[in-house]
Amino acid sequence: MEGSPDQRPSLFSPFKMGRFQLSHRVVLAPMTRCRALGGIPQPANVEYYVQRSTPGGFLITEGTLISPTAGGFPHCPGIYTKEQTDAWKKVVDAVHAKGSIIFCQLWHVGRASNQVYQPGGTSAPISSTDKPISGRWRILMPDGTYGRYPQPRRLSTAEIPEIVQHYRQAALNAIEAGFDGIEIHGAHGYLIDQFLKDGINDRTDAYGGPISNRCRFLYEIIHSVASAIGPDRVGIRISPAIDHLDAYDSNPLALGLAAIDRLNMIQRELGQHLAYLHVTQPRYTAYGQTESGQHGNEDEEGRMMRAWRGKYDGTFICSGGYTRELGLEAVEVGMQTWFHLVGFLYQTQIWWIGSKWTVP
Repeated sequence: MEGSPDQRPSLFSPFKMGRFQLSHRVVLAPMTRCRALGGIPQPANVEYYVQRSTPGGFLITEGTLISPTAGGFPHCPGIYTKEQTDAWKKVVDAVHAKGSIIFCQLWHVGRASNQVYQPGGTSAPISSTDKPISGRWRILMPDGTYGRYPQPRRLSTAEIPEIVQHYRQAALNAIEAGFDGIEIHGAHGYLIDQFLKDGINDRTDAYGGPISNRCRFLYEIIHSVASAIGPDRVGIRISPAIDHLDAYDSNPLALGLAAIDRLNMIQRELGQHLAYLHVTQPRYTAYGQTESGQHGNEDEEGRMMRAWRGKYDGTFICSGGYTRELGLEAVEVGMQTWFHLVGFLYQTQIWWIGSKWTVP
């Protein structure tokens, strides 16, 4: 099979994602790089994405901050000022020159921050709760040391529309910068996930309690952003079964189905499909470990992924510890009936794939 162009695996066959024609199904998944000095994309950011661009390829950027309160890592890029937006144009133009499609991942870390990353250097980070992340986790500080996560400030109900507006404006800025679309980061224990998971969300207002309430923040953000830039330019990433930064849920299967129900609802209301749903597989951990059984057995993982894929009406991206071998194996068991595109996180994985296959 290797070396025979007419027998290439489906991982390298074309795919139409809404308005976008992809030449293969290998996606560059988001990965924090900490290279945007002062929050401004640099020449190193341009080089990073250009190196990973192929004609008809699909790239999703590192998490990009939507507001001054959104950060929790050193030197992460933002897209809430004109200077940031203009700097991103250089990245986008260079990627487009190589023939790739690029989405900007919009990010707010919520309580996964520290006062030093907040405006003025003294404010508490915001969240759905006032419970801090436990001491088993550490935050990377600007000086390279590691510290504890502080107690966050619980957002009031009245403050939530302003956060939704920040996502909307960041999406508009991304389109102005030339991005083909955006991905809303609703996964991995960050702000949106802090509303979704019952292990964190202890609110008693319209944004807490039953699953329908915990999905409200996600729904409002996606609806607002999709209304502003068009549903087919909006992707969403969720991780219902991932326990990262104490973000766990008592029923991840039900949570994923409820979140997907809201996505399908938005598509019906706006009369157009979203660009995609991006789900991190349950086997994924923050440090790239992929052994089955860490978050439940392999059969349970497959059951959840198939249920979520079956529920969602649209393009489904799956990521989480994929190597070349795992990606090809996933294709062999039936990509079209499970998911459409495969996200790879690490540079070594991308180059290894490229060394064995010629991507069109």
